[in-house]
Amino acid sequence: MSAGPGALETAVSRVAVLSLHTSPLVQPGTGDAGGMNVYIRELVSSLAQGGTDATVFVRRWTHDLPDVVEVEPGFRVVHIDAGPVELAKEQLPEIVDEFSDAVAAHLIDEPVDVIHANYWLSGVAGHRLKHELDLPLVTTFHTLARVKAETGDPEPQRRIDAEAEVIRCADVITANSVTELHELVSHYGADPDRVEVVPPGVDHAFFSPGARDGARSALGLGSEPLLLFVGRIQPLKGVDVAVETLAALDRDDARLLIVGGSSGLEGDHEVRKIEKLIADRGLVDRVTMIPPQPHHVLSTYYRAADVCLVPSRSESFGLVALEAAACGTPVVASDVGGLRTLIEEGRTGFRIAGRDPRDFAAATRRILDSPLLAHDLARNAADAAASYTWTTMAGRLRRVYHDLGEREPVDCLA
Repeated sequence: MSAGPGALETAVSRVAVLSLHTSPLVQPGTGDAGGMNVYIRELVSSLAQGGTDATVFVRRWTHDLPDVVEVEPGFRVVHIDAGPVELAKEQLPEIVDEFSDAVAAHLIDEPVDVIHANYWLSGVAGHRLKHELDLPLVTTFHTLARVKAETGDPEPQRRIDAEAEVIRCADVITANSVTELHELVSHYGADPDRVEVVPPGVDHAFFSPGARDGARSALGLGSEPLLLFVGRIQPLKGVDVAVETLAALDRDDARLLIVGGSSGLEGDHEVRKIEKLIADRGLVDRVTMIPPQPHHVLSTYYRAADVCLVPSRSESFGLVALEAAACGTPVVASDVGGLRTLIEEGRTGFRIAGRDPRDFAAATRRILDSPLLAHDLARNAADAAASYTWTTMAGRLRRVYHDLGEREPVDCLA
């Protein structure tokens, strides 16, 4: 049967990573794929390279997927049949039990030492498996419903209740930033002693400073001032603010690249809205919408840009901001969530309170108008990003997994 918490007293060698709704094999920037996909792929790869065997369980989303994909030694993805493959993300709560049943069958045959659930849907599955298989549960939410509601993106009450229930019973909750820790405590009453701050990393082999002229040449760009937005085209990410920032910049020589694809049921509608906004502002010749790119290729776009805009309504961390910083590109971002940790105001970039594009434009203009400031921001950003590595993150998580062996399992708290 399953290996209980006592197995952790020596070392954790086997981890079940739950990612019900999205796969580390999917290209970020498409559909529901984004920073969480990168997080799981890079984390599990680093865990495997450090000797921890990890299996990622994902719901099968197309018929032609193999049952198991061996990504690298110690890192595999198992596709679980749960509901029709064409289910939208909004319908996935209905198949959580079916997903949990199938994962439980796998774990009975191939026991693990700990479950690490990602996002609230996987948290619900992990909560059930924790009790059925007597396994410790680590949960990473990535986004929180009550935080999203505060910034204009309400989520169903069902999700809020589920997050609260998982938080009461998870043995450890990992937060991507100190801000997220405070949000877990203030919005959900999480026990701070059970919250571990474990920031994500960045792959410095790809994301590092490089020649701007070379990057622009590779992309067929000229020497004009260049703003960059990277992410899914959805209201949460604030693509409209990026477009309005270019309009408010009042520089006819500046242009904007938007790298990413539509997301969610309203994704195509949101793309059309952004296209209309671009036309209404007379920016058709200065805004280029680029389809999602392979993750490592994004480094060329970051290096080519003068400024990376991250105008998200909420961010538990902000991986785009970190990747841009690692490439030596100043970031102008919303003053929310993990971006408050990543961006040191006036030293590595600028944080903007509120969503007024004129404020984003003013900060962007400061960078474009001062080569010395731009140089200092770029250097400081790259230096600050150097401390964020996936290897470091995996090491911290191995300690979290191991320490669970010295704790009493958490019973569901009233």
